[in-house]
Amino acid sequence: MTIEAEQVTGPDGDEQSSWVTREFGVHVRPVGPVAAGEPGLDGLIRIALRRNPRRAQLLVSTVLGKHIPADPAVITAAGHALGDRVRDALGGERPRLVLGFAETATSLGHLVHDAVGADLYLHSTRRTVPGVPVTAEFSENHSHATGHLLTPWPVDPLTAPEEPSERRPVVLVDDELSTGATARAVIAELHRLRPASRYVLAGLVDLRGPADERTLQDLARRLGCPIDVVSLARGEVELPDDVIAQVAARLPDPADSLAAAAVTVTRLDLPWPAGLPQGGRHGFAHADRPAFDDAVRGAAERLGAELGDLRPGPLLVLGSEELMYLPLRLAAELAAVRPERAVLFQSTTRSPVHALDVDGYPVRRRVVLPAFDPADDVPRYVYNLADPDRPVPPAAVVLVLDTTDAADAAVVERVAAALTAATGAPVLTAVLAQESR
Repeated sequence: MTIEAEQVTGPDGDEQSSWVTREFGVHVRPVGPVAAGEPGLDGLIRIALRRNPRRAQLLVSTVLGKHIPADPAVITAAGHALGDRVRDALGGERPRLVLGFAETATSLGHLVHDAVGADLYLHSTRRTVPGVPVTAEFSENHSHATGHLLTPWPVDPLTAPEEPSERRPVVLVDDELSTGATARAVIAELHRLRPASRYVLAGLVDLRGPADERTLQDLARRLGCPIDVVSLARGEVELPDDVIAQVAARLPDPADSLAAAAVTVTRLDLPWPAGLPQGGRHGFAHADRPAFDDAVRGAAERLGAELGDLRPGPLLVLGSEELMYLPLRLAAELAAVRPERAVLFQSTTRSPVHALDVDGYPVRRRVVLPAFDPADDVPRYVYNLADPDRPVPPAAVVLVLDTTDAADAAVVERVAAALTAATGAPVLTAVLAQESR
């Protein structure tokens, strides 16, 4: 499956990141040819900025629904297109495991898993769960939140013994491959726990340089198995040596939307089958897909009926940090249930991207939200809810939460009030309530 470029490019086409390039000298240069019908870098990413001592630039994806609302069909097409490249790299061999990286690539990894039919999907997490052991930990040094946990449960596919003759591939999925350093460390640890026959590293965009590629192949030789890399586009980041200091010194204060509106929170419990995973935090088996598909369809039908009559405008389905895949699937099904309306999807995030009300900059608005976890005082964000590039605001916002995130009613009300203040739209909180056995 290919992604049509016009589905994902912004209103300014290939000039959409010119402000960042002009003001700070940050530029992403395409590397290699772009096949006909493929989006290329301009159709996949835009450059934003952040005050971060490790990396000032942030590549904002147009096809993930994290920082920029997107059509769920476009998001799904991008994930499946990446999965097609993984399948081609494997030559039809079925992987044992697909591993996605939190938080941005949790749904992308699941879409790749759908495309390749691996035995199990698992994504890293930053949430500790009482009673669930941590099998492995790793760090992503350039990230805003560096720690990652792997918490497969109750079955642990990372440590089960396997005969060499029975070894199968493992696929790792991230939204972008900057240097590959994090992936190399994870591959080494996975291989120590349970060796694979080969690894495939997949990302929407591959920005690694020749030295990074040599380092990866050195690791492949040490492990004694192939490591392949696939992506939808390749590029190279060009930036001045002093860009971190320049960004920190010159960025104006962000244009946050901080006001809250009076709001009555409408909560809808969406029954979810007992024992059926809601995502890949603790593992999602290939065998779970039929029941999952049925549950999503049923939840979308109930959600569509509950929304009733609305003002003109699109429906915005909003996931919560790592909980992206199930809300994305709900958005896609809701588009079928309510065909008279456009449906957009995005997710809240921990990522503190700088918002600037400048034409051509990808993050025009940001809303600061409280964390759903009462023990966590780090703010969360949602971006571009009232984007000037999208003159029609949402008719309604559907905030999808699991029962843990929905536990504190006061926090949920504060989040809903901030969303209503930013959009003027009513907020429906859809809570995935696990049914008792």
